[in-house]
Amino acid sequence: MLRYILSIVVAVLFGAPAFSAETTSPDQRLRDAEQRLDRLEASAAPTPTASANSFNPAVSLILSGLYANLSQDPANYRITGFPLPADAEIGPGQRGFSLAESELGFYANIDPYFYGGLNFSIHPDDTASAEEAFIQTIALSNGVTAKAGRFFSSIGYLNSQHAHTWDFVDAPLAYQAFLGTQFGDDGVQIKWLAPTDTFLELGAELGRGRAYPGSDRNKNGSGANTVFAHLGGDVGASHSWRAGLSLLETAPRDRVFSDTDLSGNNVVNAFSGDTRLWIADLVWKYAPNGNAVYTNFKLQAEFLRRQDRGDLTYDSDGALGATNAAAYDAKQSGWYLQGVYQFRPYWRIGLRTEQLDHGTVNYSSNSAHLMPTDFNPSKNSLMLDYSPSEFSRIRLQFAQDKSHQGVTDNQTFVQYQMSLGAHGAHQY
Repeated sequence: MLRYILSIVVAVLFGAPAFSAETTSPDQRLRDAEQRLDRLEASAAPTPTASANSFNPAVSLILSGLYANLSQDPANYRITGFPLPADAEIGPGQRGFSLAESELGFYANIDPYFYGGLNFSIHPDDTASAEEAFIQTIALSNGVTAKAGRFFSSIGYLNSQHAHTWDFVDAPLAYQAFLGTQFGDDGVQIKWLAPTDTFLELGAELGRGRAYPGSDRNKNGSGANTVFAHLGGDVGASHSWRAGLSLLETAPRDRVFSDTDLSGNNVVNAFSGDTRLWIADLVWKYAPNGNAVYTNFKLQAEFLRRQDRGDLTYDSDGALGATNAAAYDAKQSGWYLQGVYQFRPYWRIGLRTEQLDHGTVNYSSNSAHLMPTDFNPSKNSLMLDYSPSEFSRIRLQFAQDKSHQGVTDNQTFVQYQMSLGAHGAHQY
Protein backbone atom coordinates (compact mmCIF):
# COMPACT_ATOMS: atom_id res chain seq x y z
CA MET A 1 0.00 0.00 0.00
CA LEU A 2 2.81 2.43 0.92
CA ARG A 3 4.60 1.76 -2.39
CA TYR A 4 1.30 2.32 -4.26
CA ILE A 5 0.83 5.71 -2.57
CA LEU A 6 4.44 6.71 -3.31
CA SER A 7 3.99 5.71 -6.94
CA ILE A 8 1.00 8.00 -7.23
CA VAL A 9 2.95 10.86 -5.64
CA VAL A 10 5.84 10.32 -8.08
CA ALA A 11 3.40 10.26 -10.98
CA VAL A 12 1.95 13.59 -9.90
CA LEU A 13 5.35 15.25 -9.34
CA PHE A 14 7.30 13.86 -12.28
CA GLY A 15 4.71 12.79 -14.86
CA ALA A 16 1.14 13.26 -15.97
CA PRO A 17 -1.62 13.47 -13.31
CA ALA A 18 -2.48 10.04 -12.06
CA PHE A 19 -6.12 10.14 -13.25
CA SER A 20 -5.91 12.38 -16.32
CA ALA A 21 -7.67 11.22 -19.47
CA GLU A 22 -4.73 10.04 -21.60
CA THR A 23 -4.29 7.33 -24.19
CA THR A 24 -2.25 5.19 -21.78
CA SER A 25 -4.12 3.08 -19.27
CA PRO A 26 -4.00 3.74 -15.50
CA ASP A 27 -2.04 0.50 -14.99
CA GLN A 28 0.60 1.60 -17.46
CA ARG A 29 0.91 5.01 -15.81
CA LEU A 30 1.32 3.30 -12.43
CA ARG A 31 4.08 1.04 -13.79
CA ASP A 32 5.86 4.10 -15.22
CA ALA A 33 5.64 5.83 -11.81
CA GLU A 34 7.05 2.75 -10.07
CA GLN A 35 10.00 2.74 -12.46
CA ARG A 36 10.65 6.42 -11.69
CA LEU A 37 10.52 5.60 -7.96
CA ASP A 38 13.06 2.78 -8.44
CA ARG A 39 15.42 5.19 -10.22
CA LEU A 40 15.06 7.77 -7.40
CA GLU A 41 15.81 5.13 -4.75
CA ALA A 42 18.90 3.98 -6.64
CA SER A 43 20.22 7.52 -6.98
CA ALA A 44 19.78 8.12 -3.24
CA ALA A 45 21.69 4.99 -2.22
CA PRO A 46 25.20 5.62 -0.82
CA THR A 47 28.13 4.88 -3.07
CA PRO A 48 31.01 2.65 -1.92
CA THR A 49 33.41 5.60 -2.05
CA ALA A 50 33.37 7.60 1.24
CA SER A 51 32.94 11.37 1.02
CA ALA A 52 34.84 13.93 3.10
CA ASN A 53 31.88 14.23 5.46
CA SER A 54 31.67 10.50 6.21
CA PHE A 55 34.49 10.77 8.79
CA ASN A 56 33.03 12.65 11.75
CA PRO A 57 35.14 12.35 14.91
CA ALA A 58 33.79 13.03 18.37
CA VAL A 59 35.36 16.30 19.55
CA SER A 60 35.38 17.14 23.25
CA LEU A 61 36.72 20.12 25.15
CA ILE A 62 37.16 20.13 28.92
CA LEU A 63 37.48 23.61 30.43
CA SER A 64 38.83 23.72 33.97
CA GLY A 65 39.79 26.62 36.20
CA LEU A 66 40.98 26.88 39.80
CA TYR A 67 41.30 29.31 42.66
CA ALA A 68 43.74 28.23 45.40
CA ASN A 69 44.27 29.77 48.82
CA LEU A 70 47.40 28.21 50.36
CA SER A 71 48.89 28.94 53.77
CA GLN A 72 52.37 27.92 52.54
CA ASP A 73 54.33 29.07 49.50
CA PRO A 74 53.88 26.33 46.84
CA ALA A 75 57.40 27.05 45.55
CA ASN A 76 58.69 25.34 48.71
CA TYR A 77 56.43 22.29 48.41
CA ARG A 78 58.16 18.98 49.21
CA ILE A 79 57.18 15.42 50.03
CA THR A 80 59.76 14.66 52.70
CA GLY A 81 61.60 11.41 52.14
CA PHE A 82 60.33 11.04 48.57
CA PRO A 83 62.54 13.17 46.28
CA LEU A 84 61.16 13.62 42.77
CA PRO A 85 62.41 14.94 39.42
CA ALA A 86 62.10 18.69 38.94
CA ASP A 87 59.50 18.27 36.19
CA ALA A 88 57.18 16.05 38.25
CA GLU A 89 53.69 17.58 38.46
CA ILE A 90 53.13 17.47 42.20
CA GLY A 91 51.79 19.80 44.86
CA PRO A 92 48.80 22.14 45.05
CA GLY A 93 49.73 24.33 42.08
CA GLN A 94 49.76 28.13 42.07
CA ARG A 95 48.22 30.52 44.54
CA GLY A 96 45.27 32.60 43.40
CA PHE A 97 43.45 32.17 40.11
CA SER A 98 44.84 29.86 37.46
CA LEU A 99 43.89 27.68 34.56
CA ALA A 100 43.64 24.08 35.70
CA GLU A 101 44.37 21.20 33.37
CA SER A 102 42.07 21.60 30.34
CA GLU A 103 41.76 19.01 27.59
CA LEU A 104 40.95 18.84 23.88
CA GLY A 105 40.14 15.40 22.53
CA PHE A 106 39.39 13.82 19.16
CA TYR A 107 38.06 10.25 19.01
CA ALA A 108 36.54 8.19 16.19
CA ASN A 109 36.35 4.82 14.50
CA ILE A 110 38.94 4.77 11.71
CA ASP A 111 37.42 1.84 9.80
CA PRO A 112 35.74 -1.44 10.77
CA TYR A 113 39.00 -2.59 12.37
CA PHE A 114 40.51 0.35 14.31
CA TYR A 115 39.54 3.16 16.67
CA GLY A 116 41.76 6.18 17.27
CA GLY A 117 42.08 8.96 19.82
CA LEU A 118 44.11 12.09 20.48
CA ASN A 119 43.96 14.07 23.72
CA PHE A 120 45.78 17.38 24.19
CA SER A 121 46.33 18.73 27.69
CA ILE A 122 46.67 22.48 28.20
CA HIS A 123 48.63 23.22 31.38
CA PRO A 124 48.48 26.26 33.70
CA ASP A 125 51.91 27.46 32.47
CA ASP A 126 50.55 27.85 28.91
CA THR A 127 52.29 24.72 27.65
CA ALA A 128 50.49 21.85 25.94
CA SER A 129 51.28 18.17 25.63
CA ALA A 130 49.80 15.10 23.96
CA GLU A 131 48.55 13.07 26.89
CA GLU A 132 47.21 10.35 24.64
CA ALA A 133 47.53 9.56 20.93
CA PHE A 134 46.68 5.95 20.16
CA ILE A 135 44.98 3.43 17.93
CA GLN A 136 42.95 0.52 19.27
CA THR A 137 41.50 -2.58 17.66
CA ILE A 138 37.73 -3.07 17.54
CA ALA A 139 37.46 -6.25 15.47
CA LEU A 140 39.54 -8.84 17.31
CA SER A 141 37.62 -11.83 18.63
CA ASN A 142 37.47 -13.74 21.91
CA GLY A 143 37.45 -10.60 24.08
CA VAL A 144 40.92 -9.42 23.00
CA THR A 145 41.76 -5.76 22.28
CA ALA A 146 45.13 -4.24 21.42
CA LYS A 147 46.29 -0.63 21.69
CA ALA A 148 49.40 1.14 20.40
CA GLY A 149 50.71 4.69 20.76
CA ARG A 150 50.77 6.98 23.78
CA PHE A 151 48.27 6.32 26.56
CA PHE A 152 47.79 6.24 30.31
CA SER A 153 48.64 2.83 31.71
CA SER A 154 45.80 0.67 33.02
CA ILE A 155 47.65 -0.12 36.25
CA GLY A 156 45.72 0.62 39.43
CA TYR A 157 42.34 2.34 39.42
CA LEU A 158 42.98 6.08 39.21
CA ASN A 159 45.96 6.06 36.85
CA SER A 160 44.07 5.62 33.57
CA GLN A 161 41.52 8.35 34.36
CA HIS A 162 41.84 11.90 33.05
CA ALA A 163 42.03 14.63 35.68
CA HIS A 164 38.52 15.94 35.02
CA THR A 165 37.04 12.61 36.19
CA TRP A 166 38.76 12.71 39.60
CA ASP A 167 36.56 13.16 42.66
CA PHE A 168 39.06 15.59 44.21
CA VAL A 169 41.05 18.52 42.85
CA ASP A 170 44.40 16.74 43.09
CA ALA A 171 45.83 13.24 42.89
CA PRO A 172 46.58 11.30 46.11
CA LEU A 173 50.05 11.66 47.65
CA ALA A 174 50.90 8.04 46.80
CA TYR A 175 50.31 8.73 43.11
CA GLN A 176 52.38 11.90 43.29
CA ALA A 177 55.27 10.27 45.15
CA PHE A 178 55.50 7.02 43.18
CA LEU A 179 54.19 7.97 39.72
CA GLY A 180 54.71 11.73 39.48
CA THR A 181 50.85 11.94 39.52
CA GLN A 182 50.16 9.60 36.56
CA PHE A 183 52.10 7.04 34.54
CA GLY A 184 51.69 7.38 30.79
CA ASP A 185 54.01 5.87 28.20
CA ASP A 186 54.58 5.18 24.52
CA GLY A 187 54.10 1.53 23.75
CA VAL A 188 51.62 -1.29 23.18
CA GLN A 189 48.91 -2.82 25.32
CA ILE A 190 46.87 -5.99 25.09
CA LYS A 191 43.76 -6.81 27.14
CA TRP A 192 41.59 -9.87 27.44
CA LEU A 193 38.03 -9.77 28.76
CA ALA A 194 36.96 -13.20 29.97
CA PRO A 195 33.57 -14.55 28.77
CA THR A 196 32.32 -14.98 32.33
CA ASP A 197 29.43 -13.56 34.36
CA THR A 198 31.94 -12.13 36.80
CA PHE A 199 33.98 -9.32 35.26
CA LEU A 200 37.56 -10.49 34.69
CA GLU A 201 40.09 -8.49 32.71
CA LEU A 202 43.75 -9.36 32.24
CA GLY A 203 46.29 -7.15 30.49
CA ALA A 204 49.92 -6.36 29.83
CA GLU A 205 51.88 -3.43 28.41
CA LEU A 206 55.33 -2.87 26.91
CA GLY A 207 56.53 0.72 26.81
CA ARG A 208 59.43 3.03 26.22
CA GLY A 209 59.73 3.75 29.95
CA ARG A 210 60.15 7.48 29.35
CA ALA A 211 57.99 8.68 32.26
CA TYR A 212 58.74 8.68 35.99
CA PRO A 213 59.56 6.35 37.74
CA GLY A 214 61.42 5.37 34.57
CA SER A 215 63.73 7.48 32.43
CA ASP A 216 63.90 8.12 28.70
CA ARG A 217 66.68 5.87 27.44
CA ASN A 218 68.33 5.69 24.03
CA LYS A 219 67.87 1.96 23.52
CA ASN A 220 66.05 -0.57 21.39
CA GLY A 221 63.28 -2.59 22.92
CA SER A 222 61.12 -1.70 25.89
CA GLY A 223 62.10 0.25 28.99
CA ALA A 224 59.03 -0.54 31.09
CA ASN A 225 56.45 -3.31 31.33
CA THR A 226 53.26 -3.83 33.27
CA VAL A 227 50.80 -6.61 34.03
CA PHE A 228 47.41 -6.14 35.65
CA ALA A 229 44.25 -8.00 36.56
CA HIS A 230 40.82 -6.54 37.35
CA LEU A 231 37.93 -8.48 38.85
CA GLY A 232 34.43 -7.26 39.62
CA GLY A 233 30.74 -7.94 39.85
CA ASP A 234 27.38 -7.12 41.41
CA VAL A 235 26.04 -7.89 44.87
CA GLY A 236 22.28 -7.81 44.64
CA ALA A 237 20.56 -4.95 42.82
CA SER A 238 22.19 -2.10 44.75
CA HIS A 239 25.88 -2.93 45.14
CA SER A 240 28.81 -3.45 42.74
CA TRP A 241 32.55 -3.75 43.16
CA ARG A 242 35.86 -3.94 41.35
CA ALA A 243 39.27 -5.02 42.65
CA GLY A 244 42.64 -5.04 40.95
CA LEU A 245 46.29 -5.95 41.28
CA SER A 246 49.00 -4.39 39.09
CA LEU A 247 52.76 -4.53 38.68
CA LEU A 248 54.98 -1.94 36.96
CA GLU A 249 58.65 -2.70 36.30
CA THR A 250 61.12 -0.27 34.78
CA ALA A 251 64.88 0.22 34.69
CA PRO A 252 65.76 3.92 34.88
CA ARG A 253 69.24 5.16 34.05
CA ASP A 254 70.46 8.42 35.60
CA ARG A 255 67.00 9.32 36.93
CA VAL A 256 67.89 12.78 38.23
CA PHE A 257 66.21 14.34 41.27
CA SER A 258 66.85 17.14 43.72
CA ASP A 259 67.39 16.50 47.42
CA THR A 260 68.76 18.11 50.58
CA ASP A 261 71.83 16.58 52.22
CA LEU A 262 72.78 16.42 55.91
CA SER A 263 74.55 19.79 55.68
CA GLY A 264 71.39 21.46 54.35
CA ASN A 265 72.79 21.79 50.83
CA ASN A 266 70.52 21.44 47.83
CA VAL A 267 72.05 18.61 45.87
CA VAL A 268 71.31 16.82 42.59
CA ASN A 269 71.44 13.02 42.77
CA ALA A 270 70.90 10.34 40.13
CA PHE A 271 69.55 6.80 40.41
CA SER A 272 70.27 3.90 38.05
CA GLY A 273 68.85 0.45 38.63
CA ASP A 274 65.54 -1.38 38.76
CA THR A 275 62.18 -0.12 40.00
CA ARG A 276 59.25 -2.34 40.85
CA LEU A 277 55.84 -0.92 41.85
CA TRP A 278 52.88 -2.97 43.12
CA ILE A 279 49.35 -1.49 43.24
CA ALA A 280 46.28 -3.04 44.87
CA ASP A 281 42.96 -1.26 44.37
CA LEU A 282 39.35 -1.69 45.45
CA VAL A 283 36.18 0.20 44.53
CA TRP A 284 32.73 -0.39 46.01
CA LYS A 285 29.62 1.41 44.74
CA TYR A 286 26.12 1.63 46.15
CA ALA A 287 23.00 2.89 44.37
CA PRO A 288 19.50 1.96 45.60
CA ASN A 289 18.15 -0.66 43.18
CA GLY A 290 20.81 0.40 40.70
CA ASN A 291 19.39 3.93 40.33
CA ALA A 292 22.20 6.43 40.97
CA VAL A 293 20.25 9.56 39.96
CA TYR A 294 19.04 10.59 43.42
CA THR A 295 21.60 9.12 45.78
CA ASN A 296 24.70 6.94 45.58
CA PHE A 297 27.94 6.22 47.40
CA LYS A 298 31.43 5.23 46.23
CA LEU A 299 34.22 3.88 48.43
CA GLN A 300 37.67 3.81 46.81
CA ALA A 301 41.08 2.73 48.11
CA GLU A 302 44.53 1.95 46.70
CA PHE A 303 47.77 0.72 48.23
CA LEU A 304 51.11 1.28 46.43
CA ARG A 305 54.48 -0.24 47.33
CA ARG A 306 57.68 0.55 45.42
CA GLN A 307 61.21 -0.85 45.58
CA ASP A 308 64.23 0.86 44.02
CA ARG A 309 67.43 -1.19 43.86
CA GLY A 310 70.63 -0.14 42.12
CA ASP A 311 73.18 2.67 42.45
CA LEU A 312 72.71 6.25 43.63
CA THR A 313 75.18 8.93 42.60
CA TYR A 314 75.39 11.73 45.15
CA ASP A 315 76.14 15.19 43.69
CA SER A 316 75.79 13.80 40.18
CA ASP A 317 76.36 17.17 38.52
CA GLY A 318 79.51 17.85 40.58
CA ALA A 319 78.17 21.17 41.92
CA LEU A 320 79.47 20.40 45.44
CA GLY A 321 82.65 18.66 44.30
CA ALA A 322 81.73 15.53 46.25
CA THR A 323 80.39 13.12 43.61
CA ASN A 324 80.06 9.59 44.93
CA ALA A 325 78.26 6.47 43.61
CA ALA A 326 77.11 3.76 45.99
CA ALA A 327 74.58 0.96 46.26
CA TYR A 328 71.03 2.05 47.00
CA ASP A 329 68.00 0.07 48.17
CA ALA A 330 64.64 1.61 49.14
CA LYS A 331 61.28 0.03 49.99
CA GLN A 332 58.46 2.54 50.53
CA SER A 333 54.67 2.49 50.41
CA GLY A 334 51.59 4.66 50.55
CA TRP A 335 47.81 4.45 50.51
CA TYR A 336 44.63 6.50 50.32
CA LEU A 337 41.02 5.86 51.26
CA GLN A 338 38.15 8.04 50.05
CA GLY A 339 34.39 8.04 50.12
CA VAL A 340 32.06 10.17 48.00
CA TYR A 341 28.35 10.41 48.81
CA GLN A 342 25.69 11.96 46.60
CA PHE A 343 23.14 12.94 49.21
CA ARG A 344 20.67 14.54 46.78
CA PRO A 345 20.48 15.15 43.03
CA TYR A 346 23.38 17.31 41.78
CA TRP A 347 25.17 17.45 45.17
CA ARG A 348 28.06 15.30 46.45
CA ILE A 349 30.31 15.38 49.49
CA GLY A 350 33.59 13.50 49.81
CA LEU A 351 36.35 12.78 52.32
CA ARG A 352 39.84 11.47 51.57
CA THR A 353 42.56 10.44 54.01
CA GLU A 354 46.02 9.34 52.90
CA GLN A 355 49.52 8.62 54.13
CA LEU A 356 52.98 7.63 52.90
CA ASP A 357 55.28 5.26 54.78
CA HIS A 358 58.98 6.24 54.73
CA GLY A 359 59.84 2.52 54.78
CA THR A 360 63.48 1.45 54.73
CA VAL A 361 66.16 3.28 52.75
CA ASN A 362 69.79 2.15 52.59
CA TYR A 363 72.25 4.71 51.16
CA SER A 364 75.40 2.58 51.77
CA SER A 365 78.47 4.85 51.71
CA ASN A 366 76.33 7.83 50.73
CA SER A 367 74.95 7.78 54.29
CA ALA A 368 77.76 10.23 55.04
CA HIS A 369 75.74 12.79 53.07
CA LEU A 370 72.16 11.50 53.12
CA MET A 371 70.05 10.06 55.90
CA PRO A 372 66.65 8.34 55.79
CA THR A 373 63.76 10.14 57.43
CA ASP A 374 61.38 8.71 60.03
CA PHE A 375 58.62 11.10 58.92
CA ASN A 376 55.44 9.80 57.25
CA PRO A 377 53.74 12.43 55.04
CA SER A 378 49.94 12.63 55.35
CA LYS A 379 46.98 14.62 54.12
CA ASN A 380 43.22 14.92 54.69
CA SER A 381 40.77 16.48 52.23
CA LEU A 382 37.08 17.39 52.34
CA MET A 383 35.20 18.33 49.19
CA LEU A 384 31.70 19.45 48.20
CA ASP A 385 30.65 19.68 44.56
CA TYR A 386 27.56 20.71 42.62
CA SER A 387 26.83 19.38 39.13
CA PRO A 388 23.75 21.07 37.59
CA SER A 389 24.13 18.76 34.58
CA GLU A 390 26.39 15.98 33.36
CA PHE A 391 28.43 18.63 31.50
CA SER A 392 29.28 21.00 34.35
CA ARG A 393 30.66 20.85 37.89
CA ILE A 394 31.69 23.35 40.55
CA ARG A 395 33.76 22.09 43.49
CA LEU A 396 34.86 23.43 46.87
CA GLN A 397 37.68 21.58 48.64
CA PHE A 398 39.51 22.02 51.93
CA ALA A 399 42.71 20.13 52.70
CA GLN A 400 45.30 19.94 55.45
CA ASP A 401 48.57 18.85 53.84
CA LYS A 402 51.39 17.57 56.08
CA SER A 403 53.63 16.19 53.35
CA HIS A 404 56.58 18.47 54.22
CA GLN A 405 58.12 17.67 57.62
CA GLY A 406 57.45 20.41 60.18
CA VAL A 407 55.07 22.25 57.84
CA THR A 408 51.26 22.24 57.69
CA ASP A 409 49.70 23.67 54.56
CA ASN A 410 46.02 24.58 54.91
CA GLN A 411 44.55 24.61 51.42
CA THR A 412 41.26 25.89 50.03
CA PHE A 413 40.28 25.28 46.39
CA VAL A 414 37.39 26.42 44.23
CA GLN A 415 37.28 24.62 40.89
CA TYR A 416 35.05 24.54 37.83
CA GLN A 417 34.98 21.84 35.16
CA MET A 418 32.91 22.19 31.98
CA SER A 419 32.55 19.63 29.18
CA LEU A 420 31.77 20.75 25.63
CA GLY A 421 31.07 18.49 22.69
CA ALA A 422 30.79 14.74 22.46
CA HIS A 423 32.30 12.90 25.39
CA GLY A 424 32.17 9.17 26.02
CA ALA A 425 31.06 7.56 29.25
CA HIS A 426 33.65 7.27 31.99
CA GLN A 427 34.93 3.93 33.19
CA TYR A 428 33.52 2.14 36.23
